[in-house]
Amino acid sequence: MLKDQRLPPQGGLPPAEEVGGAVVEIACDESGFSGTNLLDTVTPLFTHASVDLRVEEADDLLRSLRSGSRWSLNEFKSGRFLRSARSGEALEWLLMKLSGRAHVHLVDKEYFLVTRIVDLFLVEPTYAAGTRLSQANRPAALALYRAGRAGRTGVREWSAFLTAFVNLVRTKRKHQPDRSAMEGFFQARDSLAGAGLGADAEAVLDGLTPARVWEILIRLAHEDRSIPPPLEPMLPALAETVLFWSGGRRRVLVIHDEQSALTAGRLRRLQQMLAYGADPPAADASEGEELSARDSPFAGLVTVDSRDDPRVQVADLLAGIARRTSDVGDDLLQSFLSPTSLRDPER
Repeated sequence: MLKDQRLPPQGGLPPAEEVGGAVVEIACDESGFSGTNLLDTVTPLFTHASVDLRVEEADDLLRSLRSGSRWSLNEFKSGRFLRSARSGEALEWLLMKLSGRAHVHLVDKEYFLVTRIVDLFLVEPTYAAGTRLSQANRPAALALYRAGRAGRTGVREWSAFLTAFVNLVRTKRKHQPDRSAMEGFFQARDSLAGAGLGADAEAVLDGLTPARVWEILIRLAHEDRSIPPPLEPMLPALAETVLFWSGGRRRVLVIHDEQSALTAGRLRRLQQMLAYGADPPAADASEGEELSARDSPFAGLVTVDSRDDPRVQVADLLAGIARRTSDVGDDLLQSFLSPTSLRDPER
């Protein structure tokens, strides 16, 4: 293969036929992806940004930002953008241009892990986990998260508990889960429970039973595809993005940078979940797939190389800016953030 020759993007779920009705085409990208290493202190946040721009509009916007600068002709990166001498002025201009045309879903990775503990082990896991469709589960997760972060327990116990959960669901054992990982998880749970977290948080920990956890681990080991990938925040972020742009009135076709999490099978299950809500009806599999494709607000997802699509470059820039500056109190930036973001609303 020649050095400058590129393979076509892989993955996605292109529509099987032309999408009819009211449709919006949005372009998306993420920032802060760290694989299954969700406790990486360097990137505690994950952001998923989306823009409703025409290709020509995005291209003009990037040309204006590059004017008089030494930006790469191929890609715009947020770190370099924010370090520039006139970053404050450029950021205000960019956000004003994107007002009403962009959206950012933010995920606190530590909080995401706590929601996953609740969604996997205390209720029936579905692809609605981590989205607004599972809001009833948020109070339990929020109580545990706040108690663990409040200093009533040592940092060591809280970190050990989350690390044990990651090890528990990341371990790949065909047909048989790792019993030592489960023992380590419950040891960490017991140490955390003994720290006096308060009644609400302790009730969540008490609800974690070995029988239930083992049942879910067996299902994961046997690749039960009704369970979303435990350590992947991309899918609930994408679901929230679709729900935002749909507004219950139109379908959403997503243009996305290539991402390993966005396999056709996962996207199809996400499409079906969004068609029926958190409780899809029992139906013949083929019939259910046909109905979900036609009735879901999620029309499909087409992967592209970000270097070829200026809309995705704008989304990537916005995602990076939001991840790096979301806590600085910029009122204009805050207006882009989803109110259903996976983070403590009081932080």
